[in-house]
Amino acid sequence: MLDPIKKNWRVLLLVVVIVAASIALFAPQFAPDTAPGEEDADARQGLTNLQYGLDLAGGTRVRAPLLGYTATGVEFDGDNPSEVASNVAAELDGVSTREVNAERLSEDGGEVEVTDPDVTEAQFRDAMDASGYAHSGVRAGVTEETRNAAVRVIEGKINEAGLSGGSVQQVQSITGEWFVLVEVPGEDRQDVIELLEERGTVQIDIAYPDSDAEDGLGVEEEVLVQQDFENIGTAGRDDQDQPYVPVSVINEAPEGERSPAERFQDAVVDRGVATSSGGARCTYMQDPVGESNEPCLLLVVDGEVVNAFGMNDGLAESMVRGSWADTGNFRLTTTSFEDAQQVSINLRAGALPAELDIEGQGTSSTITASQGEDFRVYSMITGLFAIFAVAGMVFLRYREPKVALPMIVTALAEVYALLGFAALVGYPIELAVIAGFIAVVGTGVDDLVIIADEVMSEGDVNSRKVFDSRFRRAFWVIGAAAATTIIAMSPLMVLSLGDLSGFAIFTILGVLIGVLITRPAYGDILRRLLTVR
Repeated sequence: MLDPIKKNWRVLLLVVVIVAASIALFAPQFAPDTAPGEEDADARQGLTNLQYGLDLAGGTRVRAPLLGYTATGVEFDGDNPSEVASNVAAELDGVSTREVNAERLSEDGGEVEVTDPDVTEAQFRDAMDASGYAHSGVRAGVTEETRNAAVRVIEGKINEAGLSGGSVQQVQSITGEWFVLVEVPGEDRQDVIELLEERGTVQIDIAYPDSDAEDGLGVEEEVLVQQDFENIGTAGRDDQDQPYVPVSVINEAPEGERSPAERFQDAVVDRGVATSSGGARCTYMQDPVGESNEPCLLLVVDGEVVNAFGMNDGLAESMVRGSWADTGNFRLTTTSFEDAQQVSINLRAGALPAELDIEGQGTSSTITASQGEDFRVYSMITGLFAIFAVAGMVFLRYREPKVALPMIVTALAEVYALLGFAALVGYPIELAVIAGFIAVVGTGVDDLVIIADEVMSEGDVNSRKVFDSRFRRAFWVIGAAAATTIIAMSPLMVLSLGDLSGFAIFTILGVLIGVLITRPAYGDILRRLLTVR
């Protein structure tokens, strides 16, 4: 019982891989997650669990740089990064310290960046000189840390917006410039652009009557900023059909400091939004605050007031008593449900650390669903043509079905295993990945031809011992060729080169499956078919 298994374990391993690939491709447990508003994943992907990328499913691709400038080789002169950022920001008109970041890269200094889109390179150079920090130069673009943060925020925006299958990555041009590449299958250009163009900054300001102000309106800005919010709920509607987002403000702080909830509570009481007699009745959206003589809380998104609201009496009384800060819970109301959804997305995902230059250096493209379907059909035709072409050449070469048929079946098994891997990990199938499959078929059949030629080069194989000797010689050749392919493809896999990484990943994976599983299995099959003893 054990002897046949021991002799044919390589073939059995290939069968196990094929079964595992079938489970990954067709089992409902491995189906891609269903996006909101879709009944099931199979309706979107077809009979298999494969996910299609932008090229084959349709959708929108946006590539844009992050706006900003970075001073390199900055000497901090003993100052800590926050002091450096504050000093540089002070030399730029209208720029807050949140728009200037400093990062220490060594004991001597590091980099300073500005992410305000209105600051020019010349202004930034002048600010660096005026602040007294020597630097080696200024380049366009932001730091790696900011790019990484932007990728995380955009991924959060895509996930919170329910855009299934979206991907975000950094890519570098041949001239060294860095871009953020966003791909969202199944979505039109306008929706994706609107999502990305919003910086996503959310803050609470207080507008109050001020006789000293020119228009009678005073505004205390950034009473609550994005980082002060803790738990953010999803958008909903109250009993009066008023859209809102339930939030809680951080109510803990290091010893000796006030928490964001306490600071907000004090500001609301000081400005008269909450009084012992009740809360303010805000009419900011109808009349100027100076005329209504009532203070208001302003919900500001990307510098624009999207709503102004007062405070109900119960919440105001808890603010005056000082008990509200123990929980920090309240609602951000908006004028429309769409605004409430956007506020929730922005708070959950966070604010982009820098603005994407979509209209300037950015590019965008859209592939319709019908085009994606055409690409799938053409890709299938191309793949079948490649398979039949290879099969025809193999039959012409050997004219022996017992040599050629296992060769074709083994090569197709490699592609099938790769499809199973793609379904298992949820890797989207794109044109570059299909090109990798075709490359795997080509290199795989090459290796199988080497095995067949070496084994049959000196006539009939009389014994398994002779077969094993010839097979080992062939296997050394294909092993060296596989190592060369892996080394050549590795840079494409690790570098940020967009679609080429998918091509490299599946080519390398196909080579590994071939060397470790399918080539040895083909050898066992040939041994059984060709040897007589």
